[in-house]
Amino acid sequence: MTMTDPLGDMLTRIRNAQMRNKSKVSTPASKLRGWVLDVLEEEGFIRGYAQVEFDSGRAEFEIELKYFDGEPVIRELKRVSTPGRRVYSSVKGLPTVANGLGVSILSTPKGVMSDSKARAENVGGEVLCSVF
Repeated sequence: MTMTDPLGDMLTRIRNAQMRNKSKVSTPASKLRGWVLDVLEEEGFIRGYAQVEFDSGRAEFEIELKYFDGEPVIRELKRVSTPGRRVYSSVKGLPTVANGLGVSILSTPKGVMSDSKARAENVGGEVLCSVF
Protein backbone atom coordinates (compact mmCIF):
# COMPACT_ATOMS: atom_id res chain seq x y z
CA MET A 1 0.00 0.00 0.00
CA THR A 2 1.37 3.41 -0.89
CA MET A 3 1.73 6.16 1.66
CA THR A 4 0.06 9.49 0.88
CA ASP A 5 1.94 11.59 3.44
CA PRO A 6 5.46 10.28 4.18
CA LEU A 7 6.48 13.34 6.21
CA GLY A 8 3.33 13.12 8.34
CA ASP A 9 4.13 9.45 8.93
CA MET A 10 7.63 10.31 10.19
CA LEU A 11 6.29 13.00 12.54
CA THR A 12 3.69 10.55 13.91
CA ARG A 13 6.38 7.91 14.50
CA ILE A 14 8.44 10.47 16.47
CA ARG A 15 5.38 11.52 18.53
CA ASN A 16 4.41 7.91 19.28
CA ALA A 17 7.97 6.92 20.27
CA GLN A 18 8.24 9.87 22.64
CA MET A 19 4.94 8.96 24.30
CA ARG A 20 6.46 5.53 25.06
CA ASN A 21 9.83 7.07 26.15
CA LYS A 22 11.77 5.24 23.43
CA SER A 23 15.38 6.28 22.85
CA LYS A 24 15.34 5.58 19.09
CA VAL A 25 12.78 5.32 16.31
CA SER A 26 13.20 4.25 12.69
CA THR A 27 11.48 5.54 9.57
CA PRO A 28 11.99 4.89 5.85
CA ALA A 29 14.62 7.17 4.32
CA SER A 30 13.93 9.88 1.76
CA LYS A 31 15.52 13.19 0.83
CA LEU A 32 12.73 15.34 2.28
CA ARG A 33 12.73 13.42 5.57
CA GLY A 34 16.51 13.82 5.78
CA TRP A 35 16.29 17.56 5.22
CA VAL A 36 13.61 17.93 7.92
CA LEU A 37 15.71 15.83 10.31
CA ASP A 38 18.69 18.11 9.57
CA VAL A 39 16.64 21.12 10.72
CA LEU A 40 15.40 19.28 13.84
CA GLU A 41 19.00 18.41 14.70
CA GLU A 42 20.25 21.97 14.08
CA GLU A 43 17.54 23.39 16.33
CA GLY A 44 18.31 20.87 19.10
CA PHE A 45 15.05 18.90 19.09
CA ILE A 46 16.69 15.51 18.39
CA ARG A 47 20.13 14.12 19.29
CA GLY A 48 20.83 13.01 15.74
CA TYR A 49 20.04 10.44 13.10
CA ALA A 50 21.85 7.89 10.95
CA GLN A 51 20.97 6.20 7.68
CA VAL A 52 20.89 2.39 7.78
CA GLU A 53 21.15 0.47 4.48
CA PHE A 54 19.65 -3.01 4.11
CA ASP A 55 20.59 -5.82 1.70
CA SER A 56 17.32 -5.44 -0.19
CA GLY A 57 18.34 -1.91 -1.23
CA ARG A 58 15.96 0.01 0.99
CA ALA A 59 17.22 2.47 3.59
CA GLU A 60 15.91 3.71 6.93
CA PHE A 61 16.74 6.57 9.27
CA GLU A 62 17.48 5.70 12.92
CA ILE A 63 16.44 8.82 14.85
CA GLU A 64 17.84 9.36 18.37
CA LEU A 65 15.25 11.19 20.44
CA LYS A 66 16.21 13.78 23.04
CA TYR A 67 14.91 13.99 26.61
CA PHE A 68 15.47 16.49 29.44
CA ASP A 69 14.72 15.42 33.04
CA GLY A 70 12.79 12.43 31.71
CA GLU A 71 10.49 14.60 29.57
CA PRO A 72 10.69 14.75 25.76
CA VAL A 73 12.29 17.91 24.37
CA ILE A 74 9.61 18.02 21.65
CA ARG A 75 6.35 18.96 23.37
CA GLU A 76 4.31 19.48 20.23
CA LEU A 77 4.99 18.28 16.69
CA LYS A 78 2.32 19.27 14.20
CA ARG A 79 2.00 18.88 10.41
CA VAL A 80 0.83 22.19 8.90
CA SER A 81 0.81 21.67 5.13
CA THR A 82 -0.86 18.40 4.15
CA PRO A 83 -1.24 16.77 0.71
CA GLY A 84 -4.88 17.89 0.67
CA ARG A 85 -4.28 21.45 1.89
CA ARG A 86 -0.99 23.12 1.11
CA VAL A 87 -0.03 26.12 3.25
CA TYR A 88 2.33 28.71 1.79
CA SER A 89 3.69 31.80 3.49
CA SER A 90 5.59 34.87 2.38
CA VAL A 91 8.58 36.02 4.40
CA LYS A 92 6.44 38.74 6.03
CA GLY A 93 3.72 36.28 7.00
CA LEU A 94 5.91 33.53 8.47
CA PRO A 95 4.27 32.07 11.58
CA THR A 96 5.94 32.24 14.98
CA VAL A 97 5.54 29.17 17.20
CA ALA A 98 5.04 29.71 20.94
CA ASN A 99 6.32 33.31 20.82
CA GLY A 100 9.59 32.25 19.21
CA LEU A 101 10.32 29.29 21.51
CA GLY A 102 9.27 26.82 18.82
CA VAL A 103 10.18 26.60 15.17
CA SER A 104 8.36 26.26 11.86
CA ILE A 105 10.05 24.16 9.18
CA LEU A 106 9.68 25.47 5.64
CA SER A 107 10.42 24.16 2.17
CA THR A 108 11.80 27.13 0.25
CA PRO A 109 13.48 27.62 -3.13
CA LYS A 110 16.77 27.72 -1.17
CA GLY A 111 16.08 24.39 0.57
CA VAL A 112 14.38 23.16 3.73
CA MET A 113 15.06 25.50 6.66
CA SER A 114 13.69 26.89 9.92
CA ASP A 115 11.56 30.02 10.03
CA SER A 116 14.34 32.11 11.60
CA LYS A 117 16.79 31.14 8.85
CA ALA A 118 14.12 31.88 6.21
CA ARG A 119 13.65 35.36 7.67
CA ALA A 120 17.43 35.91 7.61
CA GLU A 121 17.59 34.79 3.95
CA ASN A 122 14.42 36.80 3.13
CA VAL A 123 12.59 33.87 1.52
CA GLY A 124 9.15 32.31 1.99
CA GLY A 125 7.75 28.93 1.03
CA GLU A 126 5.59 25.98 2.07
CA VAL A 127 5.18 25.57 5.83
CA LEU A 128 5.78 21.84 6.38
CA CYS A 129 5.41 21.52 10.15
CA SER A 130 5.74 23.31 13.47
CA VAL A 131 7.72 22.09 16.48
CA PHE A 132 7.61 23.23 20.08
